Amino acid sequence: MVPRRRKPGRRALLDGNFARRKLPLRETEYCIWDTELAGFGLRVRPSGNYFWFVRVRHRGKHRRISLGRTDELDAAVARAQARRILAEVALDGLPKRAVVKATPTLSDFVETYWDDLSRVWKPSTIKRNRNAWRLSIEPEFGAMRVADIMPADIHRWRDGCSGAGETSFNRAVPVLASLMKYAEALRMRRKGSNPCRGMPRFKRPKMERYLTPAEYRRLGAALREAEAEHPIPVAMVRLLMFTGARLGEIRFLRWGMVKPPRLVVPDSKTGPKVIWLNSQALEVLAGFERREDDALVLVNSRGKHPVNIEPWWYSLRRRCAMPDLRVHDLRHSFASTAIMDNVPLATIGKLLGHVLPETTAKYAHLSDDVIGDAAERISGSLAQAIGLRP
Repeated sequence: MVPRRRKPGRRALLDGNFARRKLPLRETEYCIWDTELAGFGLRVRPSGNYFWFVRVRHRGKHRRISLGRTDELDAAVARAQARRILAEVALDGLPKRAVVKATPTLSDFVETYWDDLSRVWKPSTIKRNRNAWRLSIEPEFGAMRVADIMPADIHRWRDGCSGAGETSFNRAVPVLASLMKYAEALRMRRKGSNPCRGMPRFKRPKMERYLTPAEYRRLGAALREAEAEHPIPVAMVRLLMFTGARLGEIRFLRWGMVKPPRLVVPDSKTGPKVIWLNSQALEVLAGFERREDDALVLVNSRGKHPVNIEPWWYSLRRRCAMPDLRVHDLRHSFASTAIMDNVPLATIGKLLGHVLPETTAKYAHLSDDVIGDAAERISGSLAQAIGLRP
């Protein structure tokens, strides 16, 4: 009998977004291999649990080393750990039993962290994390050894924050937590010893804001007045209003991504994304001459660089008597309008490009308002029918 040829395993970019997907389950375990790092993979078990692993070759034999469950180990940390294991095997053979190594100071260790993890981050993430390190983490913990940082130190840091420092703490503590988790992966800290675990953040007022019909009318009038002098910023705002897209997705939009009736964005905040174009959005795009695929759709006056609409936006919102309106509120208002039009939350999630249903669930309270209004109208009609109301 001729042996059956083994099918090649599925391949994908194994990042955090992929690991959070609901993957199909089979009767037996199967593997998905990373498209960028040879040997790095994801095991999907019939139980529904996902595990990171790395396959190494030692003395002519393959061996799989488990790295951890996806709900316990970040994709970027797992990838960096896999890369280091592959390097260790190539130089020194199979990794030895896990022990906590003599640890460097956090300032020395952070360079390893940047080198290994930042290569999969977006430029904005790199800038944000480096600022958090430079302004908040390094002054507090830079001189301490990695293994010596304890929960009491994090509490002391938190207790010393007030005012603007509370916001800085909220932004910096996830970066420090990631540093500590990576130190665990490299056996510089005991497993499960992350001092940031369970650390409460400062409560901040919710920033979501939704445009009312009257505010939409004021904004629309202001856009019409500004169109002759500022056609590009006006077009950008209209595309944001009509699609619910994020600012960066429209600001860096290139003609090769425009595939009516959709925009195909290869690298959004949540990975590859489709943005649906309605007739109003198509009309905005029709006002521009299509150019080569790699050309930006909306460019500055010199015709080369993305448009920065912030200074113009600040002026526009003052003219509309809405000084607190952020560009991102157009996205929230898109979702709010969809809710008021009885569009299901699942559909809204697809329109907004949410990977996880719980991301869209924050708009559920708006849906409750719509249902409550409908119930009130129905009860009013019934009360009138049975003579309780005139």
